[in-house]
Amino acid sequence: MGLCRNCVGRAGPTGAASHNVRMHLATSTPLLGGLSPQAFMRRHWQRKPLLIRQAVPSATLLPGRAQLFELAASDGVESRVIEQRAGGWTLRHGPFKRAALPALKQRGWTLLVQGLDLHLEAARLLLDRFRFIPDARLDDVMVSYASDGGGVGPHVDSYDVFLLQTLGRRRWRVGRVRDPVFEPGVPLKILRGFEPEHDWLLAPGDMLYLPPGWGHDGVAEGECMTCSIGFRAPGREELGREILQRMLDAAEPPASNRLYRDAGEVATVAPGRIPPALHAFATDAVARVLAADPGSLACSLGELLSEPKPGVTFEPADAVMAAPFGARLDRRSRMLYDDAFVFINGESYRAAGRDAALMRGLADRRQLTERECGTLSIPARGLLAEWLQAGWLQPLAASEEGACR
Repeated sequence: MGLCRNCVGRAGPTGAASHNVRMHLATSTPLLGGLSPQAFMRRHWQRKPLLIRQAVPSATLLPGRAQLFELAASDGVESRVIEQRAGGWTLRHGPFKRAALPALKQRGWTLLVQGLDLHLEAARLLLDRFRFIPDARLDDVMVSYASDGGGVGPHVDSYDVFLLQTLGRRRWRVGRVRDPVFEPGVPLKILRGFEPEHDWLLAPGDMLYLPPGWGHDGVAEGECMTCSIGFRAPGREELGREILQRMLDAAEPPASNRLYRDAGEVATVAPGRIPPALHAFATDAVARVLAADPGSLACSLGELLSEPKPGVTFEPADAVMAAPFGARLDRRSRMLYDDAFVFINGESYRAAGRDAALMRGLADRRQLTERECGTLSIPARGLLAEWLQAGWLQPLAASEEGACR
């Protein structure tokens, strides 16, 4: 677990920014087919699909085929190639040099490139359009390139996803799947006996929202590119195990370690049975570990949710920024907060007063102006300088101030 350091401050936040956000959330937008973010979350999020025509008309500004192929050849980029042939499905993992990709004229193949928001500013800006959904749910932006007839077969996801068409056309067949059964002997989780309820053809700029549990099968009609904006839903048991492990790793050794005592225990005729008193002693021991530090669970959760994906690296700044300065989060940085802490890239910091309000603003708007940075306490400004040096923040030019991302 990261060190929980203090960001001290006195004054509290103003209400103007939160009022503007509430107004924005109630405003209809073409991104959601004329619905406001509030209406979309109430009617569709985690409930039912939504087809949106011309949600992002400028979607063609996203990476083209050549740039996507170049990314797929990079060691630090996760990529896969899926091919459907007469003999069945094949799956290969990248990186892929151009010669390792199938010919453009070959039917039925797909290139998937993960985490474009980590590598391209245009993908990060696209992602920012969906920040009416908590960042804690964010997974990544993936782009799929497919030749004619290409796809990954009917499947079901455990996360929410927006499927934005950026090049060509793709036909989507969609239907609810309550008890998924998968094809055996296939390197992909392809649904067996998929029965679609909807059949939609998407053109560039069109977008489809799908909640978890809805099966979908997208097939390219000609050369095709689709951008997938995914939002993860952590599993309860997996999340619980990870948090408990982090809490144990961070726990301080106890000042005393009281031993189990069973004076007065009667002789037993069942020596293999665990005594109920020992069971109760163990239960109490676990409860005491969890209660020893009330902030430990919050720190563990925030650090886990803000931790960058494996393989993500930052580029340290060449020189220390001279104060005062404005700053914005690097596109690879993940920053969250709760009532007591701020979290950035797997580290946690206790925050209070004005510092807390400004740090939360940095997480929400992904930038702080020079004036805002100047009102931080000296320890908090020191943290920003450290984050700049680590590459977690980037200097904010005066011309960028106010252009909230």
